[in-house]
Amino acid sequence: MTTTESGPVIVLVRPQLGENIGKAARAMLNFGLTRMRLVAPRDGWPNPSAGPAAAGADVVLANAEVYETLADAVADCAHVYATTVRKRGVTKPVLTPEEAAKETATAVGGTAFVFGPERSGLETDDVALARKIITVPINPEFGSLNLAQAVILCAYEWSKHAQAAGLAQPPAEEILPPAPQEELEGLIAQITEHLEPRDYFKPAGRAHATRLTLRNMLTKPAWNHLEVRTMRGVITALMRTPR
Repeated sequence: MTTTESGPVIVLVRPQLGENIGKAARAMLNFGLTRMRLVAPRDGWPNPSAGPAAAGADVVLANAEVYETLADAVADCAHVYATTVRKRGVTKPVLTPEEAAKETATAVGGTAFVFGPERSGLETDDVALARKIITVPINPEFGSLNLAQAVILCAYEWSKHAQAAGLAQPPAEEILPPAPQEELEGLIAQITEHLEPRDYFKPAGRAHATRLTLRNMLTKPAWNHLEVRTMRGVITALMRTPR
């Protein structure tokens, strides 16, 4: 697994459940982030419930740092983003996760993404410590994200813009080029040959339109030579006398 120490720090403020800390760690490592900081976790640290929920993201939990206050946790960070809904009385720039990720990918100095407790989110005093706010456009009738979901949104957007992340894309399958027109004409001719004696193109007044529709259907998918050969094999098999 490729990881990076240059990505943002994920700061969990007063997290309540060890399981949620573990799930957040898993979300982080999915996208190459390993630096977690915990501010006054309710049940202390380490928490035995975090490990199983992390599903193998042990490096994140093993290196997690604990702080008494949010101010201490972000003291070395030049760019602090609070993930929250808009807070009354707090006037700060509001960004989407994608916009924040674009900034952090080229930012000079440490970056922290700050997440609040599961039940209540960040308090106004917590948000006041941040430079900017990250808010996710969400269904106004059901705006409840759990902690790991919020973390994975920010981690994923960061990974898309961070060249240093070195994350692996799924291996691309070889895409064959479209078949030559000659092969496609052979497929159309074979289908037509078997349809004519079965009166498919009757009545005669509709024959031309039916042939045209059939040709449009068979030329639309941009079949490659393997697909053409496979389809012709299917047609041949269908025309055999059943055993």
